Amino acid sequence: MVNTVERLNQFQKSVIIGTILGDGYIRIVSGRQNAFLEINHSVSQTEYVLWKYNVLKGIRAGAPKVRNGNGKRKAIRFYTRQSSELAELKSIFYIDNVKVIPHDLQLDSVSLAVWFMDDGSRCRESDVYLNTQQFDIESQLILIRALKKLGLDATLNKDKQYFRIRFLKKSIPKLFELIESTIIPSMKYKIGLESVETTRRSPTLITLDEDIVRSSQ
Repeated sequence: MVNTVERLNQFQKSVIIGTILGDGYIRIVSGRQNAFLEINHSVSQTEYVLWKYNVLKGIRAGAPKVRNGNGKRKAIRFYTRQSSELAELKSIFYIDNVKVIPHDLQLDSVSLAVWFMDDGSRCRESDVYLNTQQFDIESQLILIRALKKLGLDATLNKDKQYFRIRFLKKSIPKLFELIESTIIPSMKYKIGLESVETTRRSPTLITLDEDIVRSSQ
């Protein structure tokens, strides 16, 4: 039986776009035409990785695995299978394997929520950021225009020698309204809500669909 890669639905596409804007990377193996997506987060964000893994059913490859990161840090990672749709996204969001932002970027509430779960931060009630320091100024201005299309006003905020996106205070309630339904329990703190189960501890045994992931902690 051939294990085919399913076509992406709109929810999955939005999750992947939000992931690309955040911490995810699309790669192509040398000599191949199709691309795969790598999801990699701190082990403290295991619930979030498993949520993405379950969303991407039909395109995912092996189950998430815990690995050693830099120093004593541990991470949890999984890959999708190779897909022509991911190759198309790579051609849009990458130039010479460097992430770029397309001028016609369109965000929706799901892609915004995933992007915020990846890179959003809330320092105080009126200080809400997207940590976009990896992008150049031109790309960040494109992102600000894409946010404006959702009715969200934001500006650039200097963070040491880099810049990041800061939401204007008047737009924060609308931002949280747009993304709250997609934010998973362990990420509720980012919008000022505490989850019932926080990430104070990582589970040692997690069941997801038919797969079992055993952490090495």
